[in-house]
Amino acid sequence: MRSTLVLVFVVGVVCGLAAFALLEGFGQPSPGEGVQDPRDVGLSWAWLTFGFLAQAIFMGRMLVQWIATEKARSSVVPAGFWWLSLVGGLMLLTYFLRRGDPVGVAGQAFGVVVYSRNLLFIVRERGKRPAE
Repeated sequence: MRSTLVLVFVVGVVCGLAAFALLEGFGQPSPGEGVQDPRDVGLSWAWLTFGFLAQAIFMGRMLVQWIATEKARSSVVPAGFWWLSLVGGLMLLTYFLRRGDPVGVAGQAFGVVVYSRNLLFIVRERGKRPAE
């Protein structure tokens, strides 16, 4: 039960931050200020940094899975993999929404559902184990 609340809390915080960033125009140039990105892609350095951080978190899940697999000498997908997938996926979803990238939005929106579902299975399984 406690893990479910933590999962709901984390998802809520990330979604809240994403909504705030989108509604407040986080990283948007002020009128007349022009685009701050030297590559002129319409994103400020703040948004590019957010996107790279999201991608780093999302890629970090593979490192977590690789280390767990090497330790077990068998293919393993630890809960940390799913947590990094969820957080990184939500951040990337926010980034793609800001960019107006429908391909990225579609990919991450579906992934977030899968990551959340796997975490719910993990939480339920842990709740069924007898106390040690």
